[in-house]
Amino acid sequence: MSVVIAREKFQAYLAQKGLRVTNQRLAIFDAAFAQKEHFTAEQLLDRARAIDDSVSRATVYRTLPLMTESHILREVDIGSGEKFYMPAGTGGTQVAQVVCVDCDKIYEISAPFMEWYGSTVSLKLGLKPISQRLQVSAHCIAFRQTGRCPNRTKK
Repeated sequence: MSVVIAREKFQAYLAQKGLRVTNQRLAIFDAAFAQKEHFTAEQLLDRARAIDDSVSRATVYRTLPLMTESHILREVDIGSGEKFYMPAGTGGTQVAQVVCVDCDKIYEISAPFMEWYGSTVSLKLGLKPISQRLQVSAHCIAFRQTGRCPNRTKK
């Protein structure tokens, strides 16, 4: 999804909910869509404040659900107690996530088989799938060999 389309979708969603499009919400949007990697709410707060220093922690935590509900951001739970976010894709190919348990880096790989698998298994049970996910937890081989994870970044 392009940034322009995502912005229009987000603004329309806010209007539908009777909420204002504020400079702070737009700074949060801009900070989120500038990211190339998964990010946490706290990381988003830091990046949004670099755009507009009036952005508050509360506004970030209230805006994130609006962004996920409007389907412009995806929320990823890797079981660490902290949620990660990523701008939503085009909605085409399903993705699987591989999570490095040494550094919490999230890799996403195309997994076109997931739609077929989810439908096949569900239909055998007389059900219709509404969502699915594949998440693999893995150890960093380099970390196990050298004691350093090349993907570890400051949190």
